[in-house]
Amino acid sequence: MQRLQMSSYGTSSSSGCASEILDSIPVVLQFIRTQMRRHSRSDLSVPQFRALVFLDRSPESSLSMLAEFLGLSLPATSRLVDGLVGKHFVTRRIPEGNRRLVALALSANGRRTVRVAWQAAEDRLAHIMASVPARERAAIQRALRILREKVQSLPPETDSVAREERKPAR
Repeated sequence: MQRLQMSSYGTSSSSGCASEILDSIPVVLQFIRTQMRRHSRSDLSVPQFRALVFLDRSPESSLSMLAEFLGLSLPATSRLVDGLVGKHFVTRRIPEGNRRLVALALSANGRRTVRVAWQAAEDRLAHIMASVPARERAAIQRALRILREKVQSLPPETDSVAREERKPAR
């Protein structure tokens, strides 16, 4: 059985790997979201907390960028940001030279809120991963790093190219 498992890892097809990624990542993300929400402030909605995490990763983002990430309309995102500004989690700034743009950033309170929740989720994942043998943990880290680097290295237009490739021929 051990040989069968080892050889099946070595001969994984790209579509089999893609399928495993699509099956696994949503489960892991849901676990992470649950852990982070559990340790975030109770006066934050899930979309508000997701906005804080996005702004932590993408400081000085525009309202449009945040709306795209959240999958909300600009008016809905603007109302969400108004609430976060009112709770002193987010600041708005109009960059010099572009008065039409509003840059969003976390306040110190917002950063603290994200850090506490992030650390709690990381601690919980570390506890789970402690039961995984060191060799397998190293393989998981290596695989995730490779996946992240491959996805990050794609040019921005790759998604539109992929959509064009999937269109049925006329």
